Amino acid sequence: MKHKDVDEFEKLSGQVQSIYEELSVLSKKSPNDAVNKFKLNFINKLLNNSNEFLSEKYRPFEDFSEFDTDDIPQNSDVVLILSQYLQCFEKLRADNVEFQSGKWHWVVDAERDETGDELGKVYIRTTCPKRLRE
Repeated sequence: MKHKDVDEFEKLSGQVQSIYEELSVLSKKSPNDAVNKFKLNFINKLLNNSNEFLSEKYRPFEDFSEFDTDDIPQNSDVVLILSQYLQCFEKLRADNVEFQSGKWHWVVDAERDETGDELGKVYIRTTCPKRLRE
């Protein structure tokens, strides 16, 4: 991974987590209520960006890319799908972190300057992978 990939990961996974949490609350109250089109447009954009970032290797479903805006999904449907995306983001993160000096860090490709000379490894702190926390 590159430094920009870590930034993109944190942005996308944070957005998926936020929408997941908000819709989980709605889903507990009214699981069968439809998601409004305004929210669905943002959810679909986020899913498309996530699919591109996760690539074929980490995407949760190869035959799913976004919700059909003509067949509006229920709150519980969106929560189910977003939970799968969160698991795939976590798998990608777990595959790209290491434990060093008592802390977890992203394994990031060495940075290079404008002449192409290697500047050395970059360490970006992160948290312990979920599979090891449980």
